[in-house]
Amino acid sequence: MTSAPFPAAMEATLAEILPALRDIRQDLHRHPEIGFKEVRTAAMVAEKLRALGLEVTEGVGGTGVVGTLRAGTGNRAIGFRADMDALAMTEATGLPHASTIDGMMHGCGHDGHTTMLLGAAEVLARNPEFSGTIHFIFQPAEEGLGGAPAMMRDGLFERFPVDAVYGLHNKPNLPEGSFNVAIGPMLAAADIYTVTFGGQGGHGGSGPHLSIDPTLAAAQFVMNLQSIVGRNLSPFDQGVVSVGHIGGGNYDAPNVIPSKVVIRGTTRSFKPETRDLIERRLNEMAKAAADAYGTTLEVDYNRMFPSLHNPEESTNRISEALRQRFGDARVDDRASPGMGAEDFAYMLEQSTGCFFFLGAGDGPALHSDRYDFNDRLIGDGVRYWLTVALEELRA
Repeated sequence: MTSAPFPAAMEATLAEILPALRDIRQDLHRHPEIGFKEVRTAAMVAEKLRALGLEVTEGVGGTGVVGTLRAGTGNRAIGFRADMDALAMTEATGLPHASTIDGMMHGCGHDGHTTMLLGAAEVLARNPEFSGTIHFIFQPAEEGLGGAPAMMRDGLFERFPVDAVYGLHNKPNLPEGSFNVAIGPMLAAADIYTVTFGGQGGHGGSGPHLSIDPTLAAAQFVMNLQSIVGRNLSPFDQGVVSVGHIGGGNYDAPNVIPSKVVIRGTTRSFKPETRDLIERRLNEMAKAAADAYGTTLEVDYNRMFPSLHNPEESTNRISEALRQRFGDARVDDRASPGMGAEDFAYMLEQSTGCFFFLGAGDGPALHSDRYDFNDRLIGDGVRYWLTVALEELRA
């Protein structure tokens, strides 16, 4: 299939604003803000949306912003969502537009996502070749802090009803400018666990027999954890159990048995029954290890994000629309599911729609301290949103 051009007026507007969009993206990159603290970012978004004539609501779910654009007489409404928050990490790119905030950086491209959606809002406001309502949803705190459910608890879909909601995320090491999606399960449910074994500290040299050693329970627990995936899940199912932190004792006191060891990690799954099994077996293994070595036990298992499932009908429709605009070679709707997580999944639990990846080409992975959003994606990211708008809200 050969590609069909976008309306000439839209392309002309996009070409005109692209330099300014690159400046916006790099300005956001210089001034990263972590979840629920996106004060500067949210204010900039609200200011630019108001300047375009959109109805703007601030403070949704904390620092979230929603801009509403209406055109024509259509009664359908759709939501376009971009995330705004940065990560608590130190940048090592050395770029002229590198972060100016110590210990914070846009290591996942949310600066680019915000920019692309602002660009789409401007193109559509200046060229309202659609009929209906678009809610531009700028979400805080995607990086593990629950910005999507916070907005929903604040009445997002009651205050801004939608018939469908759409998301887009850049992804390094996929062909630059490609559009990738999986129908059905696409991203995993993500949970965080904290297991604390408590004992009685003592002298590791002269009196280990007088202590209750939590390191032994911790060691057994960590080793046993890996059997959950290998021996409790079907080979045809998918799951991950990882340990990301082990803490206990004092580095400068190696001859002291600690009184407490803390283990933290993450689990990933797609099916609700798999998620239940992993949580149950993790608790059982922690209890078995504590009982074996006589320690106390605390387990905190926090279900963070549900798995993200793309509905078949809406995903097929948008995939076909993207093929018509970009050509067959740039659209892959049979992408493999990934074990990453995305709190846009909460929104898809309440509405139809879909979530796409935009290939960023070769480069450092997301969450790398050397990652930087590929500015060459801005134009096609805007065109993605235009494609959805023109497909969903035909004039």
